[in-house]
Amino acid sequence: MSKLELLSLVALLRDSPEHGLLRGQVGTVVELLSPEVAEVEFSDDDGRAYAMAALPAEQLMRLHHRPLERVA
Repeated sequence: MSKLELLSLVALLRDSPEHGLLRGQVGTVVELLSPEVAEVEFSDDDGRAYAMAALPAEQLMRLHHRPLERVA
């Protein structure tokens, strides 16, 4: 898994019913609570937040929108 950073775009790897979230929903890391836990904000297409949750990094996949530099 890529290291989570502030403002990383992430997707849920499994349902989180206690937060009303389903696998695949996309959010933004808004705070790093520890190396293993991130506060993630989930927003709709209009930018309105509909959920905030402290989630273990193991439940998140970092998304990328551009090619990563290759390490030789």
